[in-house]
Amino acid sequence: MDPLLYRDEPQSDASNLLQQALSFALHTLIALGAWFLLMLAGYALNPPSVSQSLILFLSILVPLFVGYLVTRFRQDEMATLVWLVGLILMMIMCLWVLDMPTGPNACFQCDATEKLSRTFFNMPKPSGLLDDDGPFLATWPAAALIGYSIGAAIAYRRKVEE
Repeated sequence: MDPLLYRDEPQSDASNLLQQALSFALHTLIALGAWFLLMLAGYALNPPSVSQSLILFLSILVPLFVGYLVTRFRQDEMATLVWLVGLILMMIMCLWVLDMPTGPNACFQCDATEKLSRTFFNMPKPSGLLDDDGPFLATWPAAALIGYSIGAAIAYRRKVEE
């Protein structure tokens, strides 16, 4: 018999799980906080005719930089997994939009692909669903969480290699 199969696990598994959950929640809040500060700065500056592609790019770039800095100073593997929240958020919002009825001024006679692209990316024009707030409610926060994870992964990998 292999004695390693029957060894006792340490009793700290519950506290470790709680610590990981709190760390995951904290990194999620930091990523969303960085994105929210970006949105507040944009609201305060109120630049005329900013393209939504630029906002999407900044929604990735600013949290990426924040995730890199946070993970550079405090190494935590949970920071690299925050993208899962963005993916789940986007999937939930997609299901919600797909279940919405269409009609005049609400993506009339759209198929599923057009409904999603016009709602979340406003391309070629907004769908009218979610009051045209699809990018603000789903796309940009999900992009921020993904960007944060990428920045954290870059800093985490670099620190481990050193």
